[in-house]
Amino acid sequence: MSISRQKNIEYLKANPDDWDFIIIGGGATGLGVAVDAASRGYKTVLVEQSDFAKSTSSRSTKLVHGGVRYLAQGDVSLVREALHERGRLARNGPHLVKNQKFIIANYKAWEQPFYSIGMKMYDALAGKLNIGKSKIYSKKKVAEAIPQIKHEHLVGGVMYYDGQFDDARMAINLMQTATEQGALLVNYVKVTELVKTNSKVSSVKLHDELSGESFELHGKSIINATGIFVDQIMSMDTKEHKPSVRPSQGVHLIVDGSFLGGQDAIMVPKTSDGRVLFCVPWHNKVILGTTDTPLTEFVLEPRPLEEEIDFILETAGQYLEKKPERKDVLTAYAGLRPLAAPKEGDGEKTKEISRSHKLFTSESGLVTITGGKWTTYRQMAEETVDLAIKTSKLPEKKCITRTLKIHGAKETTERERQNWLYVYGSDKGKILALQNEDSSLALPLHPKYEFTGSEVIWAVREEMAQTLDDVLARRIRALFLDARIAKEMAPKVAQLMAKEMGKDEAWEKEQVESFLALADGYILK
Repeated sequence: MSISRQKNIEYLKANPDDWDFIIIGGGATGLGVAVDAASRGYKTVLVEQSDFAKSTSSRSTKLVHGGVRYLAQGDVSLVREALHERGRLARNGPHLVKNQKFIIANYKAWEQPFYSIGMKMYDALAGKLNIGKSKIYSKKKVAEAIPQIKHEHLVGGVMYYDGQFDDARMAINLMQTATEQGALLVNYVKVTELVKTNSKVSSVKLHDELSGESFELHGKSIINATGIFVDQIMSMDTKEHKPSVRPSQGVHLIVDGSFLGGQDAIMVPKTSDGRVLFCVPWHNKVILGTTDTPLTEFVLEPRPLEEEIDFILETAGQYLEKKPERKDVLTAYAGLRPLAAPKEGDGEKTKEISRSHKLFTSESGLVTITGGKWTTYRQMAEETVDLAIKTSKLPEKKCITRTLKIHGAKETTERERQNWLYVYGSDKGKILALQNEDSSLALPLHPKYEFTGSEVIWAVREEMAQTLDDVLARRIRALFLDARIAKEMAPKVAQLMAKEMGKDEAWEKEQVESFLALADGYILK
């Protein structure tokens, strides 16, 4: 099924009325709501002001997890819900979600029994949806699993399982899943106004960010799933609206896979300032992170702060034989979490602000979902649609997403994961078919990486990629793996896109210049 943004826009303009659900926001939550609503049989449309998962949803630690630190904080119900959703996501999207071994390295004798008990509780909370049992590791076993872990004073460790995935690829697959279920989705369409009829929100005014055109859609239920931008939409609904979310910045650094030397991850349960730090293998690289820094404003392209970079390098260096330095960082990226803010509090410690999600219904009938995390996106979507059905008095239809397979779903072995194309799941054969039709599309986009021209064509035809950033950041992940290499790939990718999309040289040049400037923000100077 070819997905054409232009055809979707034309359809919306010709059919502006009688939508059951109009969803604002194309991140994890909004996409989840679109899949849920459409699969129940509701007439569903989703609009995203930028690209799908452009903001927070492509900048995570790439974990599908219950949250070990929430267990330490005593938030058992949040952990249980997340662990159950982890199991469902692993079943529904097995091509993108894998079982990942994590090791809590112990450098003091008391740590091993202490963390072992904690992880047994973690296992138990997962119930039948558990993905593997935790174990106590000897010093030798830890060193074998992670050759580059710091050996001095190492006593042993506790191994446990959690899930790992590719966040932006999951978002694209959810967009495709929603489309297959009958929803209509478009990126680069911004909501400029909420329109009310008899004090109830009844339509949205929209602006096509690419063509400059404006149009309006009418719907029974309007869902605000805009993540870090929820307050902007709520302010359109109620002028005296007070902020409901607070930004917390999480920074991650990408270094070469040799810094771990194996396929198991390190979890540091308590850093010098009480945070958790992960060192996780991802696409042959290692993700180091994260931070939890309270900020005052939400932006689409946040930048790591110097103190965050220093904190991650210093802390990771305490657990690795080879201490990572600034020159080793291939990419540094930052994401803003939309944490549901408490009514009272100083706001200085975001670790204390709720990680759970919250649902709001305004007097106008606008339904807003805030907070949460990738792991629980499906549960959040189910609750949002259930509330919207009651609020807008829609005919009740049962949720089916607990067992609904995500586009591309395919059982994937560890051996298959050695080839980058595994992220496409059951679509892999179609990408190879493009290479058979045109052998030039089988050529690598860069000698150091597996990405090929066929993936660029696929991204444009099947994944609604509109810009160079869409392809290099969220379709093939080059920007998040190695920003300098992504810059080197940019001219070739722009050329392929221009040819496929019928764009001229001026477009090509503008795209390259824009992307090079963007990518510079991911490189440490």
